[in-house]
Amino acid sequence: MKYTALERNWVMYDVGNSALVLLNTSVVPIYFDAINTAANSAELVTAWANAQTIASLVVALLMPVLGSLADFAGNKIKFFLGFFLTGLVLCFAQALPMAAMPFLVIYVLCTIGLNSSMTFYDAMLPDVTTDERMDAVSSSGYAWGYVGSCVPFIICIALIMGGPAVLGLDMLLCTRLSFVITGVWWLLFTIPLVRTYRQRYAKKLAPGETFSSEVKRTITGLFATMRRIAGDRALLIFMIAFFFYIDGVHTVISMATTYGTALGIDSTQLILALLVTQFVAFPSAIIYGRLAKTQGTLKMIIIAVAAYVAIVLFAAFFLKSAVEFWILAILVGMFQGGIQALSRSYFGKLIPKERANEYYGFFDIFGRYASVMGTLLVSVVTSLTGDPSLGVLSIGILLVVGFVMLMRLVRIKGVA
Repeated sequence: MKYTALERNWVMYDVGNSALVLLNTSVVPIYFDAINTAANSAELVTAWANAQTIASLVVALLMPVLGSLADFAGNKIKFFLGFFLTGLVLCFAQALPMAAMPFLVIYVLCTIGLNSSMTFYDAMLPDVTTDERMDAVSSSGYAWGYVGSCVPFIICIALIMGGPAVLGLDMLLCTRLSFVITGVWWLLFTIPLVRTYRQRYAKKLAPGETFSSEVKRTITGLFATMRRIAGDRALLIFMIAFFFYIDGVHTVISMATTYGTALGIDSTQLILALLVTQFVAFPSAIIYGRLAKTQGTLKMIIIAVAAYVAIVLFAAFFLKSAVEFWILAILVGMFQGGIQALSRSYFGKLIPKERANEYYGFFDIFGRYASVMGTLLVSVVTSLTGDPSLGVLSIGILLVVGFVMLMRLVRIKGVA
């Protein structure tokens, strides 16, 4: 499939932001563990889960209102730039030497900037392509994001592992420099989208409308959108299903390294295994996009959710050593990109294009950056039991509920 210039530039932002996502899920938890020497394994998992929960909750609360405002002509790129630049500055700020708690605060704020920018980025999808090409373009974003993010990641890992011996630099300093490298990569792959993006679908301002009246209209409009969602049975069921299953998916991704660290798995093994995840996810996401064309988008989402239930069971009962973690990483890579990409594109087909940002704002509440319920569930169960394995097992509840809701949707929409 040949992509247009705008489609390619849209995909490139996934290449840029995925570098920070990969760093956050692999190196950052290990770095936080290194500077937070007073915590035991259960406390580490709990602190990290709480940080993820706070960041996700802030995004979920902000996005419906800001997303609705962004649907007015010309606003989408402004909100995108605002959150992107905030995340970028704070990404660089993480390179400064600091104690564990100040670092965690800056990490949370950086994550809010990153995830919020991705909300507006997702809502650009209907502007850059058509319904017929949406599955393929969305899948390509995730696919190239996985493989592209490996370039700065490999440079960072080489610096962290080789810096002390080759350059005589402290390992913590090398780790901090990785934030600078990743931030530069993120910036370079964002510039093409910013230069070429144009908002095709937008809500129109009424004659004489001011910013204050626009905000008032936005808040009023959110309630109208909620009524429209509630009145669309298929859309409502999908959003509820999405809330549960993507929460489980994102929790597995965000907690994997921390969980592995708690089990005592060597940090080098954890990082290399997660790097393999990226390479496995690249062809898998492309394949998922193509299979959606012949097998149906919803059917492929259901298959991925069922696979994630099996992944969680494997992690809870069989993950004890580096070998099992490598197996886990490969399994996650096979389904991670596909379920994220097809959920994004399937939702885009169900909603009105001129209100894409507003709907994608609700999409966030229902789980786009979820891990709110998932990480909280892991935190509570781990804290109460002192057993990280039971915390991981609790994620399966979310996935099963999502699977059941998807089967209800099949009875309404079929598997297309």
